[in-house]
Amino acid sequence: MKNIVAILLILLTAIGCKNGTRDQSKITIRDAKLAHAMVGRLNDIVIYEIFSPPVASRIYAYSTLALYEASRGADSSYKSITDKLNGFPKMPVPEKGQVIDFQLAGANAFFTIVEKYTFTKDSSRVTRDKILGEMKAGMNEKVYENSLAFGKSVADSIIKRAGKDNYKEVQGMPRYSVSEIPGRWKTTPPDYMDAVQPYWTLMKPLVMDSSSQFKPVPPPAFDLNKNSQFYKEMKEVYDTSRQLNNAQKEIARFWDDNPAVVTHVGHLMFSNKKNSPGGHWINITSIACQKSNFNWMQSARTYALTATAMYDAFISCWDEKYRSQYIRPVTAINESIDPNWEPFLQTPPFPEYTSGHSVASSTIAAVLTKIFGDNFAFTDNYEMPYIGITRSFPSFVKASEEACISRMYGGIHFRSAIYNGRTQGRALGTFIIEKLGL
Repeated sequence: MKNIVAILLILLTAIGCKNGTRDQSKITIRDAKLAHAMVGRLNDIVIYEIFSPPVASRIYAYSTLALYEASRGADSSYKSITDKLNGFPKMPVPEKGQVIDFQLAGANAFFTIVEKYTFTKDSSRVTRDKILGEMKAGMNEKVYENSLAFGKSVADSIIKRAGKDNYKEVQGMPRYSVSEIPGRWKTTPPDYMDAVQPYWTLMKPLVMDSSSQFKPVPPPAFDLNKNSQFYKEMKEVYDTSRQLNNAQKEIARFWDDNPAVVTHVGHLMFSNKKNSPGGHWINITSIACQKSNFNWMQSARTYALTATAMYDAFISCWDEKYRSQYIRPVTAINESIDPNWEPFLQTPPFPEYTSGHSVASSTIAAVLTKIFGDNFAFTDNYEMPYIGITRSFPSFVKASEEACISRMYGGIHFRSAIYNGRTQGRALGTFIIEKLGL
């Protein structure tokens, strides 16, 4: 986190020195690196506070939409995204004749949302104050106040929608009861954690008509007959895990993105702060924007579209997870094949079908492909600070496909959850592209 703050301060200081004193008629157009650093700071917070993937997607969506909607007044060619989403009020517009620094407004809107929906308030507030203070350098006081107020008004409109998305109701629902029906999900070793967000299907989507709009085909029937599809897929996970090569292990680790992992050393246990699937794709978005030399507005728009796709992807996926309540490989294999078997990766605490990585990665890859093209090659460095690995891909689709199959290598998903989740995500991605007119 300190590194992100340092980068922000160096960048902002350089900007202030370069531009000197500004009056009302001279609004500085800032480098997009500032926007990337702000979103990077949010990624740090999501990791530090160990938000589950669905909850993290909500924070990413509202914060980046606020950044975009408050910033777009600087260029009339950028139209509102929230106008095409479900449940948002009309975004505010500046008073006639009022001079606004829309990038400053965007930054304030972004940090207002971050502070509202995260817990590290003192730290995020310090970062916000430093950024806004540097952006203010040489600015007319009235322009500064107008810009902050406009950003706050956009954030308040976003918060108004968030207040009606059922989040509070979902968090207040009864504790999830594990089913004893054979083939249903049970809590998994080593910690047998409670189910994560079992009522997320009740969240109001941003783009979809309903959480079940992209309901996938049902998973294979639970059947321990050795000729059944279920048994064959279970045996495939078991056999694959026992002969993983180094390349497959690296792929599994690279896409793990499980913020709920708990490490056990003898009688000690501790939680490793790790990134989330959504944060991984937000970082890929940042890489693509920077490689393409996207300006502030292009970058803000791309973040908002990525996060919007992510938000609906997790609602769609979680809708199916708690409908089918499907058994995890570790439970099935321990009970039916090998009581001592352990997956390569620690199993996340929610039902198996469909794969969250598959749905979210495929949805986001479709949107990013629409923005950047079919053969956009990039190197993904998101895991470098954590496990010292980078991986390169010829396209977003290829990256998403590797994310999908990584879940089998990790021993936490059956093939049907991966492939049907991929189909589910691609269909959702196509729908988002069409509905938002991308």
